[in-house]
Amino acid sequence: MSLFEKCYRYTLAREVMASGYYPYFQPIEESHDTEVIIRGERKIMVGSNNYLGLTHHPRVREASIAALERYGSGCTGSRFLNGTLDLHEQLEERLARFVNQESALVFTTGFQTNLGVISGLVGRDDHVFSDKLNHASIVDGCRLTAGVVHRYPHGDLRSLERELARTPADAGKLIVTDGIFSMEGTIVDLPGIVALAEFYGAEVMVDDAHSFGVLGEFGGGTAQHFRLEDRVSLVMATFSKSLASIGGMVAGPEDVIHYLKHHSRALIFSASMPPASVAGTLAALEVIEAEPERRERLWHNTHRMQEGLRSLGYDIGRSETPIVPVNVGDLQRMLVFWKTLFDGGVFTNPVTPPAVPENGCRLRISLMATHTDEQVDAVLDAFAAVGRKMALI
Repeated sequence: MSLFEKCYRYTLAREVMASGYYPYFQPIEESHDTEVIIRGERKIMVGSNNYLGLTHHPRVREASIAALERYGSGCTGSRFLNGTLDLHEQLEERLARFVNQESALVFTTGFQTNLGVISGLVGRDDHVFSDKLNHASIVDGCRLTAGVVHRYPHGDLRSLERELARTPADAGKLIVTDGIFSMEGTIVDLPGIVALAEFYGAEVMVDDAHSFGVLGEFGGGTAQHFRLEDRVSLVMATFSKSLASIGGMVAGPEDVIHYLKHHSRALIFSASMPPASVAGTLAALEVIEAEPERRERLWHNTHRMQEGLRSLGYDIGRSETPIVPVNVGDLQRMLVFWKTLFDGGVFTNPVTPPAVPENGCRLRISLMATHTDEQVDAVLDAFAAVGRKMALI
C-alpha cells in the first residue's frame, strides 16, 4: 500500500470545508490587538493567548524594529555555533531572575523547549511522569526519551503516587506537568505534586506556557503562585503568549542548564531565535515588571467573562484562569455554534478530538488585559443570542 494512502483516504476536513463550517486556518489580514480583520470583516478576538495585550505595545514593537536593524532578520545558525547573540544571553539572565532560578536557556520555540529538555534529561533507566492532559509538546518530549514513561489520569495524585512507589528508589525520576491546563483553564495541584516528588526523590518540571505573566504575585508563574519557587526543579515557559513573541525557555540549576546546552538536540540542531523576537521578548518582560496593572486588568476581564457565561447557563467547567472553555459536546453542534458566533463578529477557538474526549467539544475563550468592558459584554451578548437560537441555554 502507498505511504500516501492514508492521505488520500482522509476526507473529514474537506467535508467540513464543503459544508461551510470549517473553522481552522482563518487568514487574519490585519490585527488591532483585541480586534482582527478577516476577509474584510472585523472580529473581536477572544481566541488569542496574548494575555497581557503586549503584541502591540509601543516598547515591544520599537525594540523589535531596532534589533532587526542592528542584527538583521535572522541568526542563520544554532545557538551552539554562530547563533548566540548578546541579546540571547541578556534575555536568559533576566528570565532566570524573574522566575527566581539560577540559570535559564532560550530555545527557538516553546514546543522545542519541552522536546529538548525532557528528551535531553531522561535517559535509559530513568522515569518520567506526565499528566494525561499535558500539552502535546510534553507528550512528544516523553516519546523521544530513552526512559520509561508513566502517564497518570488528569490530576489524579493517588495514581501518580502509585506509579512513583513502583519505581526503583535509585532511579532518576522527573514529574512534568502543565501549570495551567490549556483546554480546561484549571491550575495544577502543585503543592501535592511537590510533596510527592520530595518523598519519592523526583524532580519537578512545570510548563508555565499559560501561567507566565498570569499567575504569581509578580507574574512569575505557577511556582510563584503557590510560593514554591525554591522547591520546583525546572520552570519552562513560552514567549508566544504573555511575552508577545515566539520562543521558549527553561530555567533551573546552573549545572542542569549547562548540561542541556551540550546535550539538548532541539537546541543544538535548530536555528536560534531571531533577533527581533529576542528583543521583543526582553521588552515585553520589562513591561510586565513595570506595569503590574495589566495583570490586574486581565483578572478583571476573566472574572467578568466567567461570571457572565455562568449566569447565562453555560458549562465552563472548573475554569479559574483567563482560559474559559464553553462546553458544547457534539462536534456538529459545536461547529455550527462557532460559525454563528464568527459570522456575528466573535473569534473563538473550536476544540475537537483528539485534543478533548469524544463529545467533549468546546469553544475556548482566552481573555486579554486590553479587552474593554464593552468588548467583553459584546461577546457575552453574542453567546446569549446564539445560545438561545440553538437551544443551548
